[in-house]
Amino acid sequence: MADEISLPKIGLESSVVAPVARAGEPILQGDDFFRDLVNALPAAIYATDATGRMIYFNEAAAALWVCRPGLGGSEWCESWKLFWPDGRALPYDQWPMTIALKEERPIRGMEAAAERPDGSRVAFIPFATPLYDASGTLIGAVNMLTDITDRRDAEEASQRLAAIVESSDDAIASKDLNGIITSWNKAAERIFGYLAEEVIGQSIKILIPPDLHKEEDTILERIRRGQRIDHYETIRRRKDGGLIEISLTVSPLRNDAGRIVGASKIARDITERKRSERQIAILAREAEHRAKNVLATVNAVVRLSQADTPSGLKAAIAGRVQALANVHTLFVESRWSGAELRTLVAQELSPYCEGGKTHVQMDGPGVFMESNAAQTIAVTFHELSTNAAKYGALSVPHGRVEITWSRSADGRLVIRWTETNGPPVRPPARHGFGTRVMQGMISQLNGELRFDWHPDGLRCEIALLC
Repeated sequence: MADEISLPKIGLESSVVAPVARAGEPILQGDDFFRDLVNALPAAIYATDATGRMIYFNEAAAALWVCRPGLGGSEWCESWKLFWPDGRALPYDQWPMTIALKEERPIRGMEAAAERPDGSRVAFIPFATPLYDASGTLIGAVNMLTDITDRRDAEEASQRLAAIVESSDDAIASKDLNGIITSWNKAAERIFGYLAEEVIGQSIKILIPPDLHKEEDTILERIRRGQRIDHYETIRRRKDGGLIEISLTVSPLRNDAGRIVGASKIARDITERKRSERQIAILAREAEHRAKNVLATVNAVVRLSQADTPSGLKAAIAGRVQALANVHTLFVESRWSGAELRTLVAQELSPYCEGGKTHVQMDGPGVFMESNAAQTIAVTFHELSTNAAKYGALSVPHGRVEITWSRSADGRLVIRWTETNGPPVRPPARHGFGTRVMQGMISQLNGELRFDWHPDGLRCEIALLC
């Protein structure tokens, strides 16, 4: 029977399809031998007569369709739904078998998907082949369906993976076991400055500073043993010669047989992170240093504070500590570099400047004080304003305080506190605790503190090298 089939008209391109086509006429004629033979094949195969009525299908086709359609029904094909690979409906007049019968030519290279009765879809490649009798008359067609669902799923997964790799913010590359670069994503171009065509085929050592080349040899040796390198922090070199810090993960790549063909590398630029970590460490040490200074200052304030009663002692300590807290608020605003003198003075004297009060006047150039000096001046002005509020110019409605500052010829900062229109004052018989607090803190800065008790109010001069 095979001798009588016109093979030139069939135009077979596949050695798998050719035997099936040769068995087509016997199948159409009901030859049990050929039907049993085709039924034993794992490929899904069915045959129709010249009008498109299905007259045979094998078990593999039934398994592919998940149903057993009736034979001889002229409407069978039209009851099925076929789709293009992109999901669009495939019209009946463009079905592979329809074209093969209508145009009497084999259909090759087409992909489609069939919807099963349960609603699931199976992707396949058809090999629809028209069949002729010995006289060359079309007698039907045979179709072999190759299930490519797994292949399509793998392709889609591969495409998704490729899209992820290309859109990643991390540099992703691969290399063979000799360290030759075989792939290079966009992030790698951005991070290292090399285009893919500049590095593919080059040694990965193009990215490694010379003094670290042995590091790559060690990595390759570990990859050959099937070991993975996780989050290894190191240095790499950009195309422009600049060095960057990276976190490197290297994994072995295996083929279907499980043999290692190379490695994949993921490099994350951690230059900014490392810079931030170093800044945090510096800030932490600075914070520790400043905290110790604050505690030392508080300790000195507490040690120098005395009062006749526990409540008086508590109030004295609380006021001085609050003065330190106020100036530290200014330190935060300047990132712990210090405080502006005018702002510091205004903050301490603010209770006497509210509601239109004019008890206080300030005048002087802009002076930025480092933190130790600022703390000392804050406590000093707290003591002066507290004393003035109890006994001096700020204790009466018409009293005034003028605060001025300037630079002396030797570069020292000279601050003057002058009270006027206050009650009469005279030098104290002994230095009070507030005076000792001011003198102790200013002397620690190698500064000088002088008091002058005029009949109309206290005058105080502070000289500091700052």
